[in-house]
Amino acid sequence: MRIFVIAEIGINHNGSVEIAKQLIDVAKVAGADAVKFQKRTVEKVYSKEELDKPRESPWGTTTREQKLGLELGRAAYDEIDRYCREKGIEWFASAWDRESQAFLHQYNLKHNKVASAMMPDLELLRQVAAERKHTFISTGMCDLEMVDRAVEIFKKANCPFELMHCVSTYPTNDEDANLNCIPLLRDRYRCDVGYSGHEGGIAVSYAAAALGITSLERHITLDRAMYGSDQAVSLEPATFVQMIGGLRKIEKAMGDGVKKMQEKEVPIAKKLRSHIRLESHE
Repeated sequence: MRIFVIAEIGINHNGSVEIAKQLIDVAKVAGADAVKFQKRTVEKVYSKEELDKPRESPWGTTTREQKLGLELGRAAYDEIDRYCREKGIEWFASAWDRESQAFLHQYNLKHNKVASAMMPDLELLRQVAAERKHTFISTGMCDLEMVDRAVEIFKKANCPFELMHCVSTYPTNDEDANLNCIPLLRDRYRCDVGYSGHEGGIAVSYAAAALGITSLERHITLDRAMYGSDQAVSLEPATFVQMIGGLRKIEKAMGDGVKKMQEKEVPIAKKLRSHIRLESHE
């Protein structure tokens, strides 16, 4: 099965449509299937106390100015929608509140995404499930009881979904990746399972691919030294290209799991075994 690769732009555009376009170009050239953003209604997601806190950023000296600076509005998403259609790559986003989900619903998107942080918001989950679009559900910061509730909501709404194993640490240490949760989730819920990774490098993502994931999401950036909380756990263009190339090789290498002599092996077997006298089974 071909792995659906999601290039997570998230907020790495730093509020710039031009940077967003450059990241879309990176994803397209690398061979990703989709790019993903994050959408928030700042005043709903964060408390006034949090927003009033001092915080130095390119947009001002408070958390409010920083959060607002990172958000893209209607005109920006209209241009992103147009640009992705022009480039022939899908886009979608994870909504962090119900107003943002309604905003995204205005676009003719094929997929939805439930971010790990939003798993306890059952009203948002019901809103997403009601759209009946194929939804990627990240399971970071979740126990099985929380995943049970989400799966129940999506099954009740008859909404197609796949779970994504995820560990919400930034970066995720190799010893914390717990990739054996991938077959656990697949067996427990009888559904497709992907992987949303925040580790440094690409080796862990390759291991996830070998475990049979159906989707892979990784953050991308133009430069890991850019401003932003997600930049350091993101893949730069050359590494992202390398990762997707490796994934496609792994897909081919996994095969069908049937142990038999392959047609290409027959002449080699005849040559290397020519000195062996075969025993009769009669």
